[in-house]
Amino acid sequence: MSTTSACPAVQVLYADHQGWLKAWLLRRLGNEFDAADVAHDVFVRLLRRGEPPQALREPRAYLATIANGLAVSHIRRRALEQAYLEALAHQPPPQAISPERQAIVWQTLIEVDTALATLPPRARQAFLMAQLDGLKQRDIAAALGLSVPTIKKYMQKAWLACLCLMADD
Repeated sequence: MSTTSACPAVQVLYADHQGWLKAWLLRRLGNEFDAADVAHDVFVRLLRRGEPPQALREPRAYLATIANGLAVSHIRRRALEQAYLEALAHQPPPQAISPERQAIVWQTLIEVDTALATLPPRARQAFLMAQLDGLKQRDIAAALGLSVPTIKKYMQKAWLACLCLMADD
């Protein structure tokens, strides 16, 4: 179906529940601007699906489910951005990065985070322990209570996800 066929149904959902959704998101995100952005993204996502939501018995639960996923992504991006800015603040001035380079690095971090988010949690954790903490596979295996061959498989999956990210560029 086209986006226009979803429009009337989404308009009704918007008119009836946008205020509630924004308030619901405000309680979760603690920031009116972020709540408004995520609420907007919920309705944009519905429009992009191109299919009108059919006779919803619980429209607020439906909207909250979509909003929750978007809010989690938003929070994760904010945490990643904050960690990046803190790391950047600790760099000596001569090594400061230009705004253009910062934008490239930031976009790359988001893409890597998105790629790693497709992995099972333990695989992602193992990869981050290796890359960020510099741990060896045997140490990761011991820390996670897994075998070294399992950690090797996790590392392969993580590197493959990162390589697929590079291939898409």
